[in-house]
Amino acid sequence: LFAIAMNDAVRGAISELIEGHFIFVYDADGREEETDFMVLARLATPEHVRTMRKEGGGLIFLMVHHDVCERFGLPFTTQLYASARNDYPVLQALDPNDIPYDAKSSFSLTLNHRKTFTGITDVDRALTIRRFGELAAETVDKPREALGLLGKEFRSPGHVAVCRSSASPLKYRFGHTELGTALAVMAGETAVVAGCEMMGDSGKSLSRKDAKAYAERNGFGFLDGREIVEAWRNWSE
Repeated sequence: LFAIAMNDAVRGAISELIEGHFIFVYDADGREEETDFMVLARLATPEHVRTMRKEGGGLIFLMVHHDVCERFGLPFTTQLYASARNDYPVLQALDPNDIPYDAKSSFSLTLNHRKTFTGITDVDRALTIRRFGELAAETVDKPREALGLLGKEFRSPGHVAVCRSSASPLKYRFGHTELGTALAVMAGETAVVAGCEMMGDSGKSLSRKDAKAYAERNGFGFLDGREIVEAWRNWSE
Protein backbone atom coordinates (compact mmCIF):
# COMPACT_ATOMS: atom_id res chain seq x y z
CA LEU A 1 0.00 0.00 0.00
CA PHE A 2 2.50 2.64 1.11
CA ALA A 3 4.92 1.82 -1.72
CA ILE A 4 2.95 4.28 -3.86
CA ALA A 5 3.86 7.94 -3.80
CA MET A 6 1.73 9.77 -1.26
CA ASN A 7 2.43 12.39 1.35
CA ASP A 8 2.44 11.73 5.07
CA ALA A 9 -1.00 13.28 5.54
CA VAL A 10 -2.61 10.84 3.09
CA ARG A 11 -0.75 7.89 4.62
CA GLY A 12 -1.90 8.91 8.06
CA ALA A 13 -5.50 9.44 6.95
CA ILE A 14 -5.66 5.98 5.40
CA SER A 15 -4.34 4.45 8.62
CA GLU A 16 -6.90 6.39 10.64
CA LEU A 17 -9.73 5.20 8.41
CA ILE A 18 -8.70 1.57 8.75
CA GLU A 19 -8.67 1.97 12.53
CA GLY A 20 -12.22 3.32 12.55
CA HIS A 21 -11.39 6.96 13.23
CA PHE A 22 -12.75 10.07 11.58
CA ILE A 23 -10.77 11.98 9.02
CA PHE A 24 -11.73 15.32 7.49
CA VAL A 25 -11.61 16.20 3.81
CA TYR A 26 -11.93 19.66 2.24
CA ASP A 27 -12.87 19.40 -1.43
CA ALA A 28 -11.40 22.51 -3.10
CA ASP A 29 -11.55 26.26 -3.39
CA GLY A 30 -14.08 27.21 -6.03
CA ARG A 31 -16.05 24.00 -5.66
CA GLU A 32 -18.36 23.33 -2.68
CA GLU A 33 -15.64 24.66 -0.37
CA GLU A 34 -16.85 22.27 2.32
CA THR A 35 -15.16 19.92 4.76
CA ASP A 36 -16.75 16.53 5.41
CA PHE A 37 -16.39 14.07 8.25
CA MET A 38 -15.44 10.64 6.84
CA VAL A 39 -15.41 7.20 8.47
CA LEU A 40 -15.52 3.72 6.95
CA ALA A 41 -19.17 2.67 6.85
CA ARG A 42 -18.50 -0.86 8.11
CA LEU A 43 -16.96 0.59 11.28
CA ALA A 44 -19.65 3.21 11.96
CA THR A 45 -21.10 3.34 15.48
CA PRO A 46 -23.90 5.35 17.12
CA GLU A 47 -21.14 7.52 18.59
CA HIS A 48 -19.90 8.36 15.09
CA VAL A 49 -23.42 9.32 14.03
CA ARG A 50 -23.98 11.42 17.14
CA THR A 51 -20.70 13.28 16.61
CA MET A 52 -21.51 14.00 12.97
CA ARG A 53 -25.02 15.13 13.89
CA LYS A 54 -23.87 17.46 16.66
CA GLU A 55 -20.47 18.63 15.43
CA GLY A 56 -21.08 18.47 11.67
CA GLY A 57 -24.71 19.42 11.24
CA GLY A 58 -24.95 18.61 7.54
CA LEU A 59 -26.48 15.59 5.85
CA ILE A 60 -25.30 12.21 7.14
CA PHE A 61 -24.87 10.12 4.02
CA LEU A 62 -23.05 7.24 2.35
CA MET A 63 -20.36 7.71 -0.29
CA VAL A 64 -20.55 4.55 -2.40
CA HIS A 65 -18.25 3.47 -5.21
CA HIS A 66 -19.72 3.08 -8.68
CA ASP A 67 -18.96 -0.66 -8.74
CA VAL A 68 -20.84 -1.28 -5.48
CA CYS A 69 -23.86 0.63 -6.78
CA GLU A 70 -23.76 -1.39 -9.99
CA ARG A 71 -23.68 -4.61 -8.01
CA PHE A 72 -26.76 -3.60 -6.00
CA GLY A 73 -28.52 -1.93 -8.93
CA LEU A 74 -28.66 1.48 -7.24
CA PRO A 75 -29.40 4.21 -9.79
CA PHE A 76 -28.75 7.92 -9.73
CA THR A 77 -31.87 9.74 -8.52
CA THR A 78 -31.84 11.74 -11.75
CA GLN A 79 -32.21 8.49 -13.70
CA LEU A 80 -35.36 7.67 -11.75
CA TYR A 81 -36.72 11.15 -12.34
CA ALA A 82 -36.05 10.91 -16.07
CA SER A 83 -37.92 7.60 -16.33
CA ALA A 84 -40.94 9.00 -14.47
CA ARG A 85 -41.25 12.42 -16.10
CA ASN A 86 -44.14 11.47 -18.35
CA ASP A 87 -46.22 10.39 -15.38
CA TYR A 88 -45.03 13.20 -13.09
CA PRO A 89 -44.32 16.42 -15.06
CA VAL A 90 -43.12 18.08 -11.85
CA LEU A 91 -39.90 16.08 -12.19
CA GLN A 92 -39.23 17.81 -15.51
CA ALA A 93 -39.90 21.18 -13.93
CA LEU A 94 -37.43 20.39 -11.13
CA ASP A 95 -34.63 19.28 -13.45
CA PRO A 96 -31.31 19.91 -11.60
CA ASN A 97 -29.66 21.50 -14.62
CA ASP A 98 -28.17 24.49 -12.86
CA ILE A 99 -25.97 23.09 -10.08
CA PRO A 100 -23.43 25.88 -9.58
CA TYR A 101 -20.46 23.71 -8.52
CA ASP A 102 -20.85 20.54 -10.59
CA ALA A 103 -22.38 19.03 -13.70
CA LYS A 104 -24.38 16.26 -12.04
CA SER A 105 -25.83 15.29 -8.67
CA SER A 106 -24.38 12.15 -7.10
CA PHE A 107 -27.53 11.26 -5.14
CA SER A 108 -29.00 7.77 -5.43
CA LEU A 109 -31.67 6.22 -3.16
CA THR A 110 -32.28 6.69 0.56
CA LEU A 111 -32.21 3.64 2.83
CA ASN A 112 -33.24 2.28 6.22
CA HIS A 113 -32.22 -1.11 7.55
CA ARG A 114 -35.29 -3.28 8.07
CA LYS A 115 -34.45 -3.70 11.77
CA THR A 116 -34.67 0.03 12.39
CA PHE A 117 -37.78 1.70 13.85
CA THR A 118 -38.06 5.26 12.54
CA GLY A 119 -34.58 5.06 11.03
CA ILE A 120 -33.47 8.52 12.20
CA THR A 121 -31.97 7.83 15.63
CA ASP A 122 -28.22 7.52 16.08
CA VAL A 123 -28.61 3.80 16.73
CA ASP A 124 -30.85 3.31 13.68
CA ARG A 125 -28.68 5.28 11.29
CA ALA A 126 -25.52 3.58 12.55
CA LEU A 127 -27.11 0.19 11.86
CA THR A 128 -28.12 1.22 8.35
CA ILE A 129 -24.67 2.62 7.59
CA ARG A 130 -22.71 -0.24 9.15
CA ARG A 131 -24.71 -3.06 7.57
CA PHE A 132 -24.63 -1.46 4.15
CA GLY A 133 -20.85 -1.24 4.37
CA GLU A 134 -20.60 -4.82 5.60
CA LEU A 135 -22.98 -6.13 2.93
CA ALA A 136 -21.00 -4.37 0.21
CA ALA A 137 -17.93 -6.31 1.35
CA GLU A 138 -19.84 -9.57 1.75
CA THR A 139 -21.16 -9.50 -1.83
CA VAL A 140 -17.92 -8.75 -3.67
CA ASP A 141 -17.73 -12.40 -4.76
CA LYS A 142 -21.51 -12.89 -4.92
CA PRO A 143 -22.76 -10.35 -7.46
CA ARG A 144 -25.76 -12.43 -8.51
CA GLU A 145 -27.01 -12.59 -4.93
CA ALA A 146 -26.40 -8.93 -4.12
CA LEU A 147 -29.80 -7.50 -5.08
CA GLY A 148 -31.71 -10.14 -3.12
CA LEU A 149 -29.52 -9.66 -0.06
CA LEU A 150 -29.92 -5.89 -0.25
CA GLY A 151 -33.71 -6.19 -0.40
CA LYS A 152 -33.73 -8.67 2.47
CA GLU A 153 -32.01 -6.20 4.80
CA PHE A 154 -33.00 -2.73 3.56
CA ARG A 155 -36.06 -0.67 2.62
CA SER A 156 -36.42 2.59 0.71
CA PRO A 157 -37.14 5.44 1.20
CA GLY A 158 -35.16 5.83 4.38
CA HIS A 159 -33.08 8.22 6.45
CA VAL A 160 -29.60 7.56 5.07
CA ALA A 161 -28.89 9.03 1.65
CA VAL A 162 -26.67 7.14 -0.76
CA CYS A 163 -24.36 9.15 -3.02
CA ARG A 164 -22.94 7.27 -5.97
CA SER A 165 -19.46 7.98 -7.31
CA SER A 166 -18.82 8.53 -10.98
CA ALA A 167 -17.68 5.53 -13.01
CA SER A 168 -14.08 6.78 -13.09
CA PRO A 169 -13.49 8.36 -9.68
CA LEU A 170 -11.38 11.53 -9.69
CA LYS A 171 -11.18 11.65 -13.48
CA TYR A 172 -14.12 13.90 -14.32
CA ARG A 173 -15.72 14.58 -10.94
CA PHE A 174 -13.93 15.64 -7.76
CA GLY A 175 -16.66 15.61 -5.13
CA HIS A 176 -16.48 14.21 -1.61
CA THR A 177 -18.08 10.97 -2.83
CA GLU A 178 -15.19 10.41 -5.26
CA LEU A 179 -12.58 11.58 -2.76
CA GLY A 180 -13.91 9.34 0.00
CA THR A 181 -14.28 6.22 -2.12
CA ALA A 182 -10.82 6.73 -3.63
CA LEU A 183 -9.31 6.82 -0.14
CA ALA A 184 -11.15 3.62 0.76
CA VAL A 185 -9.93 1.85 -2.37
CA MET A 186 -6.33 2.90 -1.66
CA ALA A 187 -6.81 1.57 1.87
CA GLY A 188 -7.75 -1.84 0.47
CA GLU A 189 -11.31 -1.48 1.73
CA THR A 190 -14.67 -1.99 0.05
CA ALA A 191 -15.39 1.58 -0.97
CA VAL A 192 -18.31 2.63 1.21
CA VAL A 193 -17.69 5.64 3.46
CA ALA A 194 -20.05 7.52 5.76
CA GLY A 195 -19.83 11.28 5.87
CA CYS A 196 -21.35 14.57 6.94
CA GLU A 197 -20.68 18.17 5.96
CA MET A 198 -19.40 20.57 8.60
CA MET A 199 -21.71 23.56 9.05
CA GLY A 200 -20.76 26.85 10.71
CA ASP A 201 -22.69 29.26 12.91
CA SER A 202 -22.63 31.89 10.16
CA GLY A 203 -25.37 30.15 8.23
CA LYS A 204 -22.80 28.80 5.78
CA SER A 205 -20.45 25.85 5.75
CA LEU A 206 -17.58 25.89 8.21
CA SER A 207 -14.49 27.53 6.72
CA ARG A 208 -11.52 25.39 5.77
CA LYS A 209 -9.45 27.15 8.43
CA ASP A 210 -11.92 26.43 11.20
CA ALA A 211 -12.53 22.86 10.04
CA LYS A 212 -8.81 22.13 10.04
CA ALA A 213 -8.46 23.67 13.49
CA TYR A 214 -11.30 21.43 14.74
CA ALA A 215 -9.62 18.34 13.29
CA GLU A 216 -6.25 19.21 14.80
CA ARG A 217 -7.78 20.08 18.18
CA ASN A 218 -9.45 16.68 18.34
CA GLY A 219 -6.54 14.67 16.98
CA PHE A 220 -8.03 13.83 13.56
CA GLY A 221 -6.39 13.87 10.14
CA PHE A 222 -7.24 16.63 7.66
CA LEU A 223 -6.77 16.46 3.89
CA ASP A 224 -7.29 18.74 0.94
CA GLY A 225 -8.91 17.12 -2.06
CA ARG A 226 -5.86 17.82 -4.24
CA GLU A 227 -3.74 15.60 -1.97
CA ILE A 228 -6.12 12.69 -2.52
CA VAL A 229 -6.25 13.33 -6.28
CA GLU A 230 -2.45 13.24 -6.50
CA ALA A 231 -2.20 10.03 -4.46
CA TRP A 232 -4.99 8.43 -6.51
CA ARG A 233 -3.28 9.21 -9.79
CA ASN A 234 -0.05 7.68 -8.52
CA TRP A 235 -1.93 4.63 -7.23
CA SER A 236 -3.99 4.04 -10.38
CA GLU A 237 -1.23 4.53 -12.97
